[in-house]
Amino acid sequence: MLMTIVGIYTLFVLVSIYTSVMQIGYVNKAKKGKAVLLLDNDFIKAGNYSVAKERMSIASIFIEYIVFILWIDFGIKFLEQNISYENEALLNIAIVMSFLVINSLISLPFSYYEKFVLDQKFGFNKSTLGQWIKDIFISFVMTLLFGSLVVWGVYEIISSFELWWMWSFVFIFAVVILINMLYPTFRALFFDKLTPLQNEELDVQIKDLMDRTGFVSSGVFISDASKRDARLNAYFGGIGKSKRVVLFDTLIEKLTTRELLAVLGHELGHFAHGDIYKNIALMGAILLGMFAIFGNLPLSFYTELEISQAPYAVMILLMLFMPVLGFFMMPIMGIVSRHNEYEADKTASELSGPGGSIELANALKKLVNENKSFPLSHPLYIFFHYTHPPVLERLKELGVDVGEIDKKALGEACQAEI
Repeated sequence: MLMTIVGIYTLFVLVSIYTSVMQIGYVNKAKKGKAVLLLDNDFIKAGNYSVAKERMSIASIFIEYIVFILWIDFGIKFLEQNISYENEALLNIAIVMSFLVINSLISLPFSYYEKFVLDQKFGFNKSTLGQWIKDIFISFVMTLLFGSLVVWGVYEIISSFELWWMWSFVFIFAVVILINMLYPTFRALFFDKLTPLQNEELDVQIKDLMDRTGFVSSGVFISDASKRDARLNAYFGGIGKSKRVVLFDTLIEKLTTRELLAVLGHELGHFAHGDIYKNIALMGAILLGMFAIFGNLPLSFYTELEISQAPYAVMILLMLFMPVLGFFMMPIMGIVSRHNEYEADKTASELSGPGGSIELANALKKLVNENKSFPLSHPLYIFFHYTHPPVLERLKELGVDVGEIDKKALGEACQAEI
């Protein structure tokens, strides 16, 4: 049983690395061809950024694999043997939170490298080291506080119910929904400063869009995201009455009013089609599958690991294997998500009135340019990683001529290696 589990994780690592290798080779070839959507220099720069990110991803996956082996081999046993409390609840909380803290510390160098080396080099990072440390500290404290409460809840369920895995799923799923509801509030309290939209004309137009789709919001807010990052973004946060529209100040600065309304129309399209709830349901199905699997592992599995079948062991194993199921479920989620994106684009075009598809297309082009997103990817990489359709496909669906593409170079790139 243990060898099977390790084998599945090894397969996950090999497929992940192979996919990244194909993407690197593809982009390295494609960036030498005719520039698409970007100016020549920006096209090459975006390609270089994409390649650098994938190389970092490969290094990260490799380190995670080593860490996984160490946890399975002796890490869980080490925590079990060196942490002791007479109170069983405190013991479980201490062991699981120690696991989370150690993993967080291991990931810190990658987080620093991405922010202050990669993003700094390519002009995205606007954060200071002090701001980054503050964000890490706040996240750490919140993880300790709320993570401990969640671990305590799962411990109590495992200790009290025969079908603990089913009730644990219900509890965790409820926590996920609660997080979605409270996310905008917590982000505003601890990270981004949110201020009500001051542009009355734009506010009226946004509310008109929301009224036409039945979207009830607690307000439209501007986030000072530019203090951390130069990228453009917006999101509709929360569930139920806590929903709010949040626009990055970078988005307000770079898009025209009609382009901005087209982007918001796209997000409202997701609401109109119930995509948020579909995504939550799909995520719930994955969580249920994970709890069902790890809730029915035989005692022999724990014996092979030389650990007890305690609640903390179950929780740690769940967290160790969550990325595996998530990765292999991603193609299914991607197919559903990409379909939803096309439908949301159609809704945005309709909501924006005459010329709406052009305004959305112009906004997409600006997002590609400002975020320096390389517009071309290997088909295998799209299959495993893309939740949105490639921007070129979205533009074609909107009836926009994307210009000539060097198909010969792309064909060669599909066969490329590093």
